[in-house]
Amino acid sequence: MIHRESNQLIIGPYFIRADGTVRACDVKNKLIGRMTAVARHLTDPANRVYFYDMEGAVYEVNVHTLDVKRLFEKPVAGWHGKGGYTAQGRLVIANNGESAAIKKKYNYLAGEDAKDPEDAGILAEWDGTTWRVIERRQFTDVTGPGGIGGAPDDAAPLWAMGWDKRSVILKLLDGGQWSTFRVPKGSYTFDPKHGWFTEWPRIREVTGGRWLMVMHGQMFDFPPTFSRGNTAGLRPICTHLRYIPDFCAWGDKLVLAADDTSVMQNPLAGTSQSNLQFTKLDALKTFGPATGWGGVWLNDAVKADTPSDPFLLAGYPCRVLHLAHHNAGPVVFTVELDKKGDGHWSEWKKIEVPAKGYVFEIFPPDLKAEWVRLRPNRDVVVSAFFHMSAPRASEPGEDAMFKSLAADGWREMTIRPDDKGNLQVLAGPDAYEVDERLQFRPTEPDRLLAARTAAAPTVKTETDAASLVLTDARGNRWRLPKSGAVMFDDATRYRTLREVQSERYLANWHGTFYEVPRTLELRQIKPIATHRRAISDFCTWRGLMVLAGNVAGAGDGHCFASANGQCALWFGAVDDLWRLGKPVGQGGPWAGTAVKAGKPSDPYLMTGFDRKSVALSHDGTESVNFTIEVDVHLHGWYKYQTIAVSPGQTVMHRFPEGYNAHWVRVTADRDCAATAIFQYE
Repeated sequence: MIHRESNQLIIGPYFIRADGTVRACDVKNKLIGRMTAVARHLTDPANRVYFYDMEGAVYEVNVHTLDVKRLFEKPVAGWHGKGGYTAQGRLVIANNGESAAIKKKYNYLAGEDAKDPEDAGILAEWDGTTWRVIERRQFTDVTGPGGIGGAPDDAAPLWAMGWDKRSVILKLLDGGQWSTFRVPKGSYTFDPKHGWFTEWPRIREVTGGRWLMVMHGQMFDFPPTFSRGNTAGLRPICTHLRYIPDFCAWGDKLVLAADDTSVMQNPLAGTSQSNLQFTKLDALKTFGPATGWGGVWLNDAVKADTPSDPFLLAGYPCRVLHLAHHNAGPVVFTVELDKKGDGHWSEWKKIEVPAKGYVFEIFPPDLKAEWVRLRPNRDVVVSAFFHMSAPRASEPGEDAMFKSLAADGWREMTIRPDDKGNLQVLAGPDAYEVDERLQFRPTEPDRLLAARTAAAPTVKTETDAASLVLTDARGNRWRLPKSGAVMFDDATRYRTLREVQSERYLANWHGTFYEVPRTLELRQIKPIATHRRAISDFCTWRGLMVLAGNVAGAGDGHCFASANGQCALWFGAVDDLWRLGKPVGQGGPWAGTAVKAGKPSDPYLMTGFDRKSVALSHDGTESVNFTIEVDVHLHGWYKYQTIAVSPGQTVMHRFPEGYNAHWVRVTADRDCAATAIFQYE
């Protein structure tokens, strides 16, 4: 925070004057805890500020004397304190978890311990007298158009970000009234209820009046004018792999902080690894494609004629709405648009969903509107979920930076950051250490025993005639496309899974990189890029993405080798991986597989791929009906379509442009040997 009256920068417990003098609060005896927010004072802003601690305490500090007074030990429920900000006569604080850091019973002044399965985290406000819960959900940043300077006046709006099982939540406080908006998630890796895996989504000005919002794996242009009657301008820029705890402008650069490899339950790293990335604002569009998913309702009971929260529509040319309900009769949903972000809603169309049915609606790419909302014509238990995407802004020849990575010819290599800042490399029988100057030094293999024997996280993988098969800890099977190269069938020849960004995994499965939650909840994975290269290991080290395998000097500017030329590695940034090529592949749940009537296939991944089709056939002597079902929100299956296939016939079905779901599966209505192969181009 910049305290404008005293002209001091406050960062952590430190107060820094304009002349460079640094003073610190007494953190051993008075300002105790892990401070996560500093906010302007409600009644004496010229002389005092509030501090908010990750464990929940609220302090008051005199900016001149640094005297500290604890106002509240823990006033509200929830854990893992995050943002705090003062606006419109109230202090607003957020936390994003439900896993207690301290085993103690507290007498909360607002909220209570979780009673509902969805209770996690909190957004709460204090007017100087009374604490009040705004929402019992997981929230992170709280800020406003004054940014780190605090609210410019008492009328300035306040923004807060959070999430629930449906989507990202964007809260607006304006004119003393709270409003809720919903935005797609770009990743499921941030979702756990303990809140530890969100360090630290923010809304922040970066340069020249331009603001960014970073949340759940997506970056957005955020309009600093966001207020009641003026909510236009929020636009997705990209998805990203980098775990970004903070960001700012520095000169003409955008600086991205990071939480790369950690040592938490990770023997593949001798010490934690992170660094700053200096890039350009315009370079963000070359990160991952702006894709995401989220909903306004997820098996929720909704009253007739009650409008949903607004959901972001602008900025995504490919948009599909999935609607499903449990009522015994049909339900009509009115789709309404806020075309200008001025709060004026107009009807776009009505969609009738049959009894206990499912329908999807693809929005035309040329339909212009900021927000969309839905309204049912009767009481209903309903899910309304969107999948949104925009093509990545690829550059011609961008994969030339990977020219040194061969597409065939395995070379056994293992890499591991050690506990002294070096990178350990085992290349067959030879061993090397790489220092901060990217100089390779031969060493004795025995010294690198930890690199060879460190236990890595594992997921059981196998390849059959149809696809790649993953089996999770509960014995559930999940299928992924093959990349088209048989060299990847034997997954023992290369590293398939490790942490490269803190608290989530990167997987290298059959020539495609995937993002995988730390929980190894395989239903939540998404593809990153299909590379089809002989990559035997990978890691992050000193802020760099490192790829090992069949690497040879090829003038791509990213290959560095030992003096004898016998060992080489590729170095770059983690979000360079998107440049390897969009996810593609072929496979499915069945390839001449003996199937039983009415028994669904294994789930097969659909999200993150475009230009999708499926070929269906069987060996029966009678027509077989293949029912295709989709899981769009990881909470159940919906019937997409039933396709009749005659004996000896192969039926090709192409999914509509813009259609997407997370998983797909197939069921046949007769015993037969069936084939269902999906092509993702």
